[in-house]
Amino acid sequence: MHITFAPLWLAATNCYVVSAEAGGPGVIIDAPPDAEAVAEVAGRSGVEPRALLLTHGHLDHVGGAGPTVAAFGIAAHLHPDDEWLAADLPGQARWLLGLGGGDYQGAAEYLPLSHGAVLEIAGLRFRVIHTPGHTPGHCCLWMEDEGVLFSGDHLFAGSIGRTDLPGGDYRTLLRSMAERILPLPAETDVLPGHGPATTLARELATNPFLQDLPR
Repeated sequence: MHITFAPLWLAATNCYVVSAEAGGPGVIIDAPPDAEAVAEVAGRSGVEPRALLLTHGHLDHVGGAGPTVAAFGIAAHLHPDDEWLAADLPGQARWLLGLGGGDYQGAAEYLPLSHGAVLEIAGLRFRVIHTPGHTPGHCCLWMEDEGVLFSGDHLFAGSIGRTDLPGGDYRTLLRSMAERILPLPAETDVLPGHGPATTLARELATNPFLQDLPR
């Protein structure tokens, strides 16, 4: 498996391009509001994108979905519980980052992600893990065979996603974490939506938000 990524836009959102083999078809995970940079990451990887998978509906993850979908002729996938967020990107710019204006273009439509669904795209296999809390429709994407979890803004190195924004809920996030993420193999590599990669074992041992959760 090959993974190319770059932290993009104001929020340094990690945009990932994943393929089974170098130069083959693959998928893009998250599209910040810098479609040219998203395309550059895909071009640098040599991958032909076949789908756009969105971990959640916040502006810094979906704000470039429309141009990315158009550029590559692919579909965007998002959990339905976050479509209300993706439908008001200018509003998000105001309350999320205090910005006015801006060229934010979500996709015209989204194929629905659902908990437990297995996506087999471009020789890759992702299991969708619905992890509400940061947003109602937040999803992590687990590649069981490769031991990789794309955790979006649910789990970070040393931290967890914020829950003080509309639709966020701290107790719900911790419940999602305890019931759906902590049971994964400890050796799982965690690739978050912001910041450096980590492992589930490292977070279980050191992340202060996980210490009191049932395992």
